Amino acid sequence: MSLAQLITPAELNDRLGSPGLVILDCRFALEDPAYGERSYAEGHIPGARFADLERDLSGPVIRGVTGRHPLPDADRLLDRLQTWGLENDSQVVLYDDGPGAFAARAWWLLAWLGKRDGVFLLDGGLKAWKGAGLALDTATPSPAKGGFRGEPDARLLVDANALGQRLGDPHLTLLDARALPRFKGEVEPIDPVAGHIPGATCAAFTDNLGADGRFLPPAELRQRFARLIGERPHDELVTYCGSGVTACHNLFALCLAGYPLARLYAGSWSEWITDAARPVATGE
Repeated sequence: MSLAQLITPAELNDRLGSPGLVILDCRFALEDPAYGERSYAEGHIPGARFADLERDLSGPVIRGVTGRHPLPDADRLLDRLQTWGLENDSQVVLYDDGPGAFAARAWWLLAWLGKRDGVFLLDGGLKAWKGAGLALDTATPSPAKGGFRGEPDARLLVDANALGQRLGDPHLTLLDARALPRFKGEVEPIDPVAGHIPGATCAAFTDNLGADGRFLPPAELRQRFARLIGERPHDELVTYCGSGVTACHNLFALCLAGYPLARLYAGSWSEWITDAARPVATGE
């Protein structure tokens, strides 16, 4: 079974209240960090707990050293997952407003800790749930603490130094999940330096989705990534983005397309540019 699994609103609705089901609401807005928690309080899928990108799914930012969303401390994340009731055999459903980037970050973190079975992204997110006419709730569940145990898998990561040593390697495929104008350095609404890591290819995460906001069929995703990877080996693939969030959307889509789980440069562009000695490219 693929590491990446989708669930439809109707399928999730049928499972509500099932023993062992953990639902995490991962909504967030970069321009309004309080948006997710506020929206959760206004209405969420029944039984869902709220997982905040910055408080729960990221670690502290160290200015000039880390990117905008460094990985969380593994022990602290484990404690949060247990607080949400997670067991090793739990079925987990993750959602955000719809594109899936924040939900995919949670999916990747679970995979990093070893939870790779029974984890689903709600296809189309809360937008699809509402579009299906399904109910929302305002109650905050208080589950019993779970016993999930996991260990971070360093094999899923590459750091800036290791990546810098690989630049120019013809076997390396480096996929940037940001939109093309940011990749090219034409605009940069968030970070102080525009451009991309030399040798990278633009693979905007939004292109994993159809016009309806749901993931493209696996065969179409396979065609998309096959064009981007070419003849290079799949095990030399690294993904990044602005801060290590939307890159996880590409990692999920790659797995959905049948590729093995590739590596993540978690610090991504916002960390890369903290060192002026690291090269920067613009244009295509």
